[in-house]
Amino acid sequence: MARGAIQASPLPPRHGVDAQRFRMPQGGPWPTLRDHLVERLAPGLAAHEVDRMLAAGEFVDAGGRAVAPGAPFVPQSVVWAHRDLPSEVVHPEEPVVLHGDERIVVVDKPHAMATMPRGRHVVQSALARTRVLTGLDRLTPAHRLDRPTAGVLMFTTEQRWRGPYQRVFAEGLARKQYLAVAPVRHDLELPLLRRTHLVKEHGTHQAHEVAGAEPNAETLVELLDTAPAADGVVKTLGLYRLTPSTGRTHQLRCQLNGLGIPIVGDPLYPVERDVPLDEFGSPLQLLSAVLEFDDPVDGTLRRFVTRRSLSAWPRRLPQL
Repeated sequence: MARGAIQASPLPPRHGVDAQRFRMPQGGPWPTLRDHLVERLAPGLAAHEVDRMLAAGEFVDAGGRAVAPGAPFVPQSVVWAHRDLPSEVVHPEEPVVLHGDERIVVVDKPHAMATMPRGRHVVQSALARTRVLTGLDRLTPAHRLDRPTAGVLMFTTEQRWRGPYQRVFAEGLARKQYLAVAPVRHDLELPLLRRTHLVKEHGTHQAHEVAGAEPNAETLVELLDTAPAADGVVKTLGLYRLTPSTGRTHQLRCQLNGLGIPIVGDPLYPVERDVPLDEFGSPLQLLSAVLEFDDPVDGTLRRFVTRRSLSAWPRRLPQL
């Protein structure tokens, strides 16, 4: 194991979800591990539930051995356990596997599916669903897509491949194309290179553009086609190709909103609205359509293209 790397859990995932890792602090007043866990996990987990889990052998050490109910508190030691999973709305679609090999698995993620387990989306996340679908328990996302965004998403198969493929995205070496459906502004000259300074503050849902600040987000915006709108809210819809050269949070959604052409179905831009967890019929019309990069292990060209469509667009999507 590489220096500084976090040891893999000795417990296999459950329903595609990893066991939780609990690292003990450097010191404290607790004579037993149980005493520390009761204080640490309250109020979410009652003392009698901690006792039940310990008696059932559900807390294990680094070797996968059950921790005894009366085990002493050991500073900086680590234990693992599976927590009860939240009740979730079942997503009606599966991720579709586009490619799989020894190092990576690439899927077509549905709209309204989180990439990683988080909050109210755990078992129904793309990671958990793809682990169950493929039987590969150590899959890890190489990058992320917003929950409302559909399309090409890549996972690594095990820890030794994680670093090289994550660096492809961290260092801006991946070439990505998105498709979006949004209103047409006839006074907007396209194509254009949208360069703005985006900020997303902690605790807020929306990002915003800061006028006059040094640009930190860049996207090429192209209008590929137009079609009459069906709902009468706008007269004409456009099919846009978006080619970002940076990867800021909500970059495409915020920048198109700043151009006065917010993406159809966006629950955040221009106005935040509440979307029930069981609503899947009016998704954000944004699709991660193409992912291309030079493989960091063997140098081969990798190119993956979505098979999904955008429901607000009345015609077949073009080949990219």
